[in-house]
Amino acid sequence: MKPHSVFLRKECILPDRLDPLREPCGEHWNLLKEITAPVFDTMIRKLGWHFLWVHRPCTRKGFGMTREAATRRALMRALKGVGRRFNASELIDIEASRFSGVHSANVTLQPRQIQQYTWLEIAEEWHRLAVPFR
Repeated sequence: MKPHSVFLRKECILPDRLDPLREPCGEHWNLLKEITAPVFDTMIRKLGWHFLWVHRPCTRKGFGMTREAATRRALMRALKGVGRRFNASELIDIEASRFSGVHSANVTLQPRQIQQYTWLEIAEEWHRLAVPFR
């Protein structure tokens, strides 16, 4: 797991013809294998969809007897902290330290949203349908 790794909620809908390899990560998430956020963003946009940055980052701390255990706990807590309305997130940073034999890690995720339309496009469509033609 590296910075710019992408996590998708298990129920996340992707554009047709886009089926990247995923590995389960926690109860409700999958980690995209071998695809970073900038590459995934390009793939999504080429298919006419959007990979939006939304809200503010979510940072959580975890502790463990090893660096890996602390990082895993922090990641699981951070994924739980991403609002249900967001269907993806991007790993921004992992900071790990050790004090008195106990490891701690801070994981920061940026909530993301994958969707076919931008909010402005949806508003335009609703307006077009709501306003009768003259």
